[in-house]
Amino acid sequence: MTLDGRVALVTGGGRGIGRAIALALAGEGADVAVNYRKDESAAQETVGEIERLGRRAKAYQASIDSWDDDVAMVEAAVADFGFVDVLVNNAGIASRGQTVADTEPAELERVVRTHAIGAHFVSKLVLPSMRTRPRGDVVMISSAATRLMAVNSSPYNMAKAALEALAMTLAKEERANGIRVNVVAPGLVDTEMGRRLVKGAMGVQDIRTLDAGSPFGRVCQPEDVADVVRFLVAQAEYVTGQVIYVDGGGTG
Repeated sequence: MTLDGRVALVTGGGRGIGRAIALALAGEGADVAVNYRKDESAAQETVGEIERLGRRAKAYQASIDSWDDDVAMVEAAVADFGFVDVLVNNAGIASRGQTVADTEPAELERVVRTHAIGAHFVSKLVLPSMRTRPRGDVVMISSAATRLMAVNSSPYNMAKAALEALAMTLAKEERANGIRVNVVAPGLVDTEMGRRLVKGAMGVQDIRTLDAGSPFGRVCQPEDVADVVRFLVAQAEYVTGQVIYVDGGGTG
């Protein structure tokens, strides 16, 4: 139980990649605060699974792009658990696949606020608690999109690039406080968002039909991403300020 005695806050932790991360960290002994925006039932299911692993868990509603929501969430989590010393900034939304010329200003702002500004808010709020602990970890869930910079994805590309800039800055600022900050950047992952993406962009109805053309014969699973996060926060003592791509080498 390498995370025994530690407390993790996972944003967007009720479904998909966030859920897999929450369960992986609980499996290593962490108690977990599970953030969700709308899907309370999914978040409560994740809480129940964590509790069945013998760890404490609680769900917290907050729209990550809202400063007031984030303040309330972090204050409640620290009151309930005593501290937070692992933060996984995972919450995110997709953009609509438009060119720069056709992208609505409201969409750009919404996507950037959710991925980057919201992560800045939550990191800022968690730091006072994290600095009191023997070790702290912040992991930003980015995307191989920052390597590809594909067309028709400017809000998402910009948001994830800004998220990575936040991580690199924070890693330098907080190293003296014993806090590691790293980025995990998946490619296409078999999640609800991934399935919507391939359906809208490629007309693919079943994402698993892409297995044959994917690295290692399968599309990346949420657990693949969770395994890297678990390594970073539970084992990696001397790693900070790094971007680790979880794409099977497919975007290298």
